[in-house]
Amino acid sequence: MKPMERELALRATEWNLDAVVAELEHSRDVSHNVRHLGKLRPPPLREAIGEALDGIAAALFPAHFGAAGLTPGNINHYVRQTLEEALSTLCEQAGRTLPFSRAEIVDEGELEARAHAIIGELAARLPEIRGLLVSDLRAAYEGDPAATGFSEILLVYPGITAIIHHRVAHVLNGLGATFLARIISDIARSRSGIDIHPGATIGAGFFIDHGTGVVIGETAIVGERVRLYQSVTLGARSFPRGEDGSIIKGLPRHPIVEDDVVIYAGASILGRITVGRGSIIGGGVWLTQDVPPGSQISQAHTRDVCLPK
Repeated sequence: MKPMERELALRATEWNLDAVVAELEHSRDVSHNVRHLGKLRPPPLREAIGEALDGIAAALFPAHFGAAGLTPGNINHYVRQTLEEALSTLCEQAGRTLPFSRAEIVDEGELEARAHAIIGELAARLPEIRGLLVSDLRAAYEGDPAATGFSEILLVYPGITAIIHHRVAHVLNGLGATFLARIISDIARSRSGIDIHPGATIGAGFFIDHGTGVVIGETAIVGERVRLYQSVTLGARSFPRGEDGSIIKGLPRHPIVEDDVVIYAGASILGRITVGRGSIIGGGVWLTQDVPPGSQISQAHTRDVCLPK
């Protein structure tokens, strides 16, 4: 036995590792089993998913996120090649994530076919996603007097980083790749400081100014041309429980924000309430009741009847 192996064996004995390993096995398999049912599979790779998303962004906006030296003559080739690599990577990662959210898929062939179908549908919807993102860019440019142009917004603004990720994640979430979508939303959070659940429905022309600390919950519905500022929460107020005391999942519990609403920094909009079209919600407001269209709500008015403009 080599000196290093002898030292490791001695330490294992000193630390009573045989007993520790046996107890960990019992915890995994019996007393504290939280493992996914079925065969052990390789976990999804967060870094690979992030790289695939970067590739999709480059294909959507090659002049900003693409390689140097692109010309009108080679840009389509670059976009095609970039998408082939990004979508292939994403397809592999979709296959790794599906068993964690779709327990009924056990056959390897079915798993592969389902992953291919999901990513194929995502690819078909990329032009639609780009159209939405261009509307988001226009909203950011028109809504922020400090914005110098679309390039600055794409390359610098955390709000557009978050919404690029969300537009992709939302499609994947709707196609059943819910775990992959959640990973994408968490990558967006780490890159932008903005936490948008992939289940949230967000209309065209969406703009998050500054953005740090914004949270948008799973069942939130956001209309068109909505503008949010930093630290806004579109969250749940309560969590209904079943007879056994466990939280009932999947119920609508987040706000509906109609078209042309502005919500300023630090506002918390909680519960399944509706913020009417064209309303303005002031900074720091804590709102748990419906707001009629055209309202202006400040902290001093949150306990009063909401009055129209």
